[in-house]
Amino acid sequence: MSSNSFEDHVAIVTGAGSGIGRAMAQAFARAGAHVVVSDIDGAAAEKVVADIGATAVPVTTDIGDEQSAQQAVRRALDVFGRIDVLCNNAGIMDRMQLPAETPIDVWERVLRVNLTGTFLMTKAVLPHMLAAGHGAIVNTASEAGIRGAAAGVAYTASKHGVIGLTKNVAWAYAQDGIRCNAILPGPTITNIAKSADDFDRVGAARLYPVIQLGERQAAPEEQAEVAVFLASDAASNINGAILPVDGGWSAA
Repeated sequence: MSSNSFEDHVAIVTGAGSGIGRAMAQAFARAGAHVVVSDIDGAAAEKVVADIGATAVPVTTDIGDEQSAQQAVRRALDVFGRIDVLCNNAGIMDRMQLPAETPIDVWERVLRVNLTGTFLMTKAVLPHMLAAGHGAIVNTASEAGIRGAAAGVAYTASKHGVIGLTKNVAWAYAQDGIRCNAILPGPTITNIAKSADDFDRVGAARLYPVIQLGERQAAPEEQAEVAVFLASDAASNINGAILPVDGGWSAA
């Protein structure tokens, strides 16, 4: 992929203050894009923008709030005048709790961010992509989106939902020049992984035997490069794909 493959294009990346999102923002910038660095942590977003330079702008976004999601889209339009790419990457983990032990507030919070937030950001950009006649959406799902034993019930349900949303958007807008695909990261070094100390030990013990503990964790950049590819013209005929980026875990 040439370094200017996204020249004059604009990408919004959510959860871009750290981890995979930060790597995505940096990768799109390297590929020539203007980047809207969106994160609920405004200071983290500003730091990423400082690292990227003048081709990026920060925006503080609670993706689970419709007005906040729309504000992020308006920020992109006000500064850059267009939106070509949306990476719905922001997400939160549950505590590996089993269904009977999952509090309703945990369920609602995880679904609100991971699934409703992905929907709200997608809904906010679609009118502008439709008007332009093109657009690429890349969702960050998870191995938990195709398995029942890679996380707790709330996270698992939310990521299954992200996959369904991805396929529906892909089918609904395929004739409008808009593509929607999803990556399914396996174990990756992110802030989510750092919350392992808060995991429910009983739930983790029940679920973890499915996971090959000790396998190599991917670098965030390895996830980001796949997202950039899926958003690029090199993937122009890829739509509705659910792509594991897991070093072969899903092949087991």
